[in-house]
Amino acid sequence: MLFVWLGIIVIVSVALILLALQQRGVLSGIGESRHLRPTERTIFTLEIGDIVQYMGTDWVVEGRLTYEDKGYNWFEYLIQDNDSIRWLSVDEDDRVEVSLLEPTNQLEVSNEPPKQLMFEGETYRCVESGIAKMTRTGTTLRRTAERCRYFDYEGSDNRVLSIEDWDGEIEVTVGERINPRMLTLLPGTGEQVYRRLS
Repeated sequence: MLFVWLGIIVIVSVALILLALQQRGVLSGIGESRHLRPTERTIFTLEIGDIVQYMGTDWVVEGRLTYEDKGYNWFEYLIQDNDSIRWLSVDEDDRVEVSLLEPTNQLEVSNEPPKQLMFEGETYRCVESGIAKMTRTGTTLRRTAERCRYFDYEGSDNRVLSIEDWDGEIEVTVGERINPRMLTLLPGTGEQVYRRLS
């Protein structure tokens, strides 16, 4: 009788371990050589092809760019809806900050951006700058250099502006901080949807 109970305990233990591994995406199915993709997404685990729903628009994740400056990391997702392109910036310091930014060519930028600037009637002040190293996944447009100089600005009412110098290629994005709870994140196909990005 003791052996029967030991057998039951072993079978239940093995089943629980296998279930835990499967839920973590570590256990592969029969005949599969790749890891299972997790079915839930957070702003920290978005992958290429995932969907970001915000204010009635379904954005597709086309790329991810990870910044690293002196051991501190943050990242931006390139998201697209038809011809519209945005950067979803995710930064976690004392708290999580998420911004939705749109590229613009309406701001003239010198080699050394000022500490304060005006754009579309809004005053922005530089709150952080430095040089970051890059890792990238998927499409990241013209952001192809190994490092960039960045200048992050804040305006009023959660307005933000970013200037990045990619080996002489200047990119300006402008937008606002948003509440991450307003985002709905859905797993996608793992593949890019929009192949032509300008």
